[in-house]
Amino acid sequence: MENAPVGSNTCIVGLQWGDEGKGKIIDILTELFDVIVRYQGGSNAGHTVVVNNEKFVLHLIPSGILRKNKHCVIGNGVVLDPRQLLEEIAELRSKNIEVGSNLRVSELAHLVFPYHKKLDELSESEKGSDKIGTTKRGIGPCYADKMARNGIRVSELFHPEYFKERLKKVLEEKNKVFVRLFNTDALSWKDIYEEYSEYAEQIRPFVCNTIAFMDDAIKAKKRILFEGAQGSMLDVDFGTYPYVTSSSVIAGGAATGTGVAPRQIHRTLGVVKSYTTRVGSGPFPSELTDELGEYLRKKGGEYGATTGRPRRCGWFDAVAVRHAITISGVDGAILTKLDVLDEQKTIKVCVGYKIGNKITERFPTDLVAISECQPVYKELPGWQKDTSQLREIRDIPSLARNYIKTLEEILDVRIEMLSVGPDRNQVVNLV
Repeated sequence: MENAPVGSNTCIVGLQWGDEGKGKIIDILTELFDVIVRYQGGSNAGHTVVVNNEKFVLHLIPSGILRKNKHCVIGNGVVLDPRQLLEEIAELRSKNIEVGSNLRVSELAHLVFPYHKKLDELSESEKGSDKIGTTKRGIGPCYADKMARNGIRVSELFHPEYFKERLKKVLEEKNKVFVRLFNTDALSWKDIYEEYSEYAEQIRPFVCNTIAFMDDAIKAKKRILFEGAQGSMLDVDFGTYPYVTSSSVIAGGAATGTGVAPRQIHRTLGVVKSYTTRVGSGPFPSELTDELGEYLRKKGGEYGATTGRPRRCGWFDAVAVRHAITISGVDGAILTKLDVLDEQKTIKVCVGYKIGNKITERFPTDLVAISECQPVYKELPGWQKDTSQLREIRDIPSLARNYIKTLEEILDVRIEMLSVGPDRNQVVNLV
């Protein structure tokens, strides 16, 4: 990994339901790259990075911002909440992190507005027991507007009269939904216009043609790291639909979310946790609802970076991870939170699903089948030793090494790095 050739552009994807520890891994790998670009999602994602015992939670800005002399890009595939962005910039600056010409925002990114958040909240509350479990940050409704050709992009903020007319027209339609369907108050276009006109002037220094910026970087043989948010099993096409996010999380989304041609993305690395978690509703075949699940939650600090919600926890699901590896063409993997399993006498890995009388090693393509899955487990002995202090391959306990080797064989992918704690230096390079 350290010897990646100049111009070797890499995409980082999560291989589970998100929260795999991508923020820390991206922060570590950033040292090897010149440009870090976020290609999808919105402020519903939260990357937590710990540097010298100081915690940083990033929602929109790529994790590379914590390194000096790096360029960070928010691509066109991201839906942008300008208020969140400005709050994030202010917080980083308060911690003496430089945010200036090192941050670029795509003028083609779609904007999240108050009506998106209101619609998100109202729609979710209407679903009752069928809730998706959204963060109510307006992400889904913003992507829906984008696809319905009813969205407003960053560039439109800088054309006041045009922006005003677009906003009035869009809000007229939204207010009909709020008043007639949800029996709630209409929103004022004037209030939103004034608020977003202020944001426009504050974000203007960061906004540019990021397609041209990325193209120049490629021609200059700069190394580019593509940063995904959430996890592959939340992908809008290939995840546990409809309990998914609203964007293309997988490596293919890096091209459409940045305007960089697929052939310019040379390598894909997958980040995977030593066990499995998911936030919100939806099927989770290897979920543990007992004391062990609660133990993993507490030991792993499994609470949402964005919402603080407790995550559902379970054993490693190799069926789901193999599916994620396939759809992104993963070349190598990074295994995180190995230390959370340190005290387990026995560790289970889900290697297949039983549906009726049949066992499959392939991830089902429909929700009904996934919901009916019973996990088929392979049991492994636990190492019962502290791994949080590991820094060298030779110090890995033999039974922990056995767990890693077993995962490699089941997944048919090389594990290139281990993470054994939240801090930047708590890693072991395996290649």
